[in-house]
Amino acid sequence: MKPRSTDPFPDAVAGFVASVWLGMIVGVSFLPTLAKFHAASLDFAVALEVGRQTFPVFKKVEWGLATLLGIAVFFPRAPRAEIIFTATTVAIVAVQALWLLPILDSRVEGLIGGRPMPSSTHHMLYAVLEAGKVLTLAAVALVALFRLGWRDKPEIDGGNL
Repeated sequence: MKPRSTDPFPDAVAGFVASVWLGMIVGVSFLPTLAKFHAASLDFAVALEVGRQTFPVFKKVEWGLATLLGIAVFFPRAPRAEIIFTATTVAIVAVQALWLLPILDSRVEGLIGGRPMPSSTHHMLYAVLEAGKVLTLAAVALVALFRLGWRDKPEIDGGNL
């Protein structure tokens, strides 16, 4: 296996993309979702429709961010931990976009249409995966940013700098 280049650009990109993506998840998935369902004057069906329109658009943004992050981490090869965290993040996006969002979208259509829907764990699973994505993105950002910070530090040889 080739050692990673000393070029700081991939670590800078990985740290930046992971940090921005992490902020977007908090700004799109956590804060507004909680707020809209606690707004007394916002009709439940309207709140569901807003989510139904928001999350598919955000998934497209996430696919773009996943591509950028993957390029920064895999080419040139990053440390194993960074690769594992990035691959886990991308896998979470795939599960959410390709499996959970279609299920949740059909449930929202039913609820908006006034059909009673049986209870389901899909929404909780989506939320747990969002939390997992937050953790993996934080790990990618920290690894990349620490590598940037330590890149120019002198090697420690036998306790001597």
